[in-house]
Amino acid sequence: MSDASVNEILDQARSHADVGFGGVIGIEYVEVTRDRVVASVEVGPHLHQPYGIVHGGVYCAIAEQVASIAGAVWLGGEGKVVGVNNNTDFLRAVTEGTLTATGTPVHRGRSQQLWRVEVVDGNGRTAAVGQVRLANLDPPAPRPA
Repeated sequence: MSDASVNEILDQARSHADVGFGGVIGIEYVEVTRDRVVASVEVGPHLHQPYGIVHGGVYCAIAEQVASIAGAVWLGGEGKVVGVNNNTDFLRAVTEGTLTATGTPVHRGRSQQLWRVEVVDGNGRTAAVGQVRLANLDPPAPRPA
């Protein structure tokens, strides 16, 4: 996939930041390649659950977003991807600072992909691990003239 295609996918994700959930939680992309996506999120009280720690849904959203961008970049212009399963385990409570998520492929096939996303805190300690399965959707068929 060309750098232009990667940039197009990132531009689309960033343009959706004002209305999309990834933008609401503040996902910023650090590295995007066909084999790895790294993103960061600044966390604080605005992302807490009632006990003062980062809400589990934030970790799930990070895993879904990172895996989806990674899968889309790998698939390129051959279609689109959609998440069909997200299994995220929460391992360490975090209250503030920067979370860094790294997505790497487990399986990339014709009809589906599986990505592992590890989320670490500012000290490099694993806070959550997600596994996201994506369906590869074919591009729409051209409409008859």
